[in-house]
Parts: sequence; structure tokens; C-alpha cells
Amino acid sequence: MKLFNLDSPVMLFLTKVANLMILNIITLLLCIPIVTAGPAITALYYVTIKMAKGDDPYIIQNYFKSFKQNFRQALIIWLIMLAVIVIIAVDLMVLFGGSITGQLATIMKVVICVITVLLLLGGLYIFPVLSRFDNTVKQTIKNSFLMSIMSLPRSILILVIHLLPVLLLLVSMQVLPVLFLLGISAVAYLSSLQFVKIFKRFEPAEEEENTDPDELAPLSFIVEEERLKQEALEAEQRAQQTEQETAAAVEEDTQAANADTAVEE
Repeated sequence: MKLFNLDSPVMLFLTKVANLMILNIITLLLCIPIVTAGPAITALYYVTIKMAKGDDPYIIQNYFKSFKQNFRQALIIWLIMLAVIVIIAVDLMVLFGGSITGQLATIMKVVICVITVLLLLGGLYIFPVLSRFDNTVKQTIKNSFLMSIMSLPRSILILVIHLLPVLLLLVSMQVLPVLFLLGISAVAYLSSLQFVKIFKRFEPAEEEENTDPDELAPLSFIVEEERLKQEALEAEQRAQQTEQETAAAVEEDTQAANADTAVEE
């Protein structure tokens, strides 16, 4: 029957679900030590973004390739995020615990809530950006927040996608087995469908000619920034060369004038 053909929509869907289940279980296991959660989520997005782009990646091979490749940066970023989460949590407990009252407390609550939302939106981008683009830790964090603001409607949609498992649990605890098998990977895949569209704005045009699809690409505005720096450096070098040539010409004229004076004497 065509229904069970390997290329049929039903079989393709079931294959994708099976792959997401595998990814979910691997990610859950690697998140148990907590400190490895960052590299695990980065590797998850590395694979789901490929799936969202229509590629057919080797799930386990690509997952652990990214896990190893991005481990150091993902670990550093994850530890920074944990520190920020602790600070924000303490601030929220202090503000909403009644320790501070009055108009100042209201203003501080609004400010901390706005900061929390911005950090949350930017934080959702960090590991997908790390999995897709080759940058330093500082640039990865900076670019993630820039991209989240520049793509605000999609950022809000991605936030809603991440909140879906929580909403489903509030409706019924019976969805827990499903979330155990698909909760993390399904959210990553649905978010990746949006990230693929978002990242197109920031990928360099020449990437289409890249012969290695697994090679990480720099962000286009980082490429532009480097180009401008190079142009500024070349302009500075030209200015220095012109200054040196002018100084040499002045020196030559001075020597010629001194020679003429000596002859006249």
C-alpha cells in the first residue's frame, strides 16, 4: 500500500516523530547533570534546525558532533545564564515578597518584569544562534538579543511555543507521558521552523555557495562589521602612507633649498 511507502507523508511524519523522540530522550539524559544542559540544548537545536530546513540529518551523529563542537562555549553561556536566573529569581522574591513597599516597589517591579521578559526573549535565541553561527561567547549573547528584538513578532511566537507544555500540564497531567517523549524536542522543532526564517536575514549571501552544509556561518552583520573595520584600517594605512610621502617631499624640498643657498654663498 502507498500509505506505508517510505516516501509517503504518513511514513515521513512517523519518521520525524521517532527522530524527535530520540532527540528528546538524549537531551533529557544529558540535561540531568544540569551543567551539561547548555551543550545538550545547543546540539538539539543544531539537529532540529537542519530538520526544519528540510535536510535529512543523521540524528545521533549530528547531535553529538554539535555537542562536542560547541561544548565549551555552550557551557560558559549556560553558567552565565544560571547566574542571571538566580539573580532575577532573588530580585523577584524580594520585590513580590513584601519586603519593599510603596511607589518605589511598584516602579522596581515594573522594571524587573520588563528586564525579565527581555532576558527571556534573548535567552531563547542564544543556543539556536550558537548552534548555527560561529562567534565568540560575547558576540553570541549580543547577537541573540539583537535578533530577538529585530524579530519581535516571531520572538513572541517562539515564547508562546515554549509555554505550551506548561499550559498543557495545567490543563491535564495526563499529557505528562507525551511531554516526556516529545516535550523538549517538539518545542525545539516548532521553534526551529521560526528560527530558519529569522536566520535567513542574517546569513551572508555567499553562504548559498558554501560546499560544506555543516560549516557554521558568521552572522551577516558581523561580516559587514568586519568589512567596515577592514576598510577603516586600509583608510588609516593610506593616510599614514600619504603623510609619510608628504613628509618625505617636504624634507626633500628643504634639502634642495639648503643646497641652493649653499651654492649662492
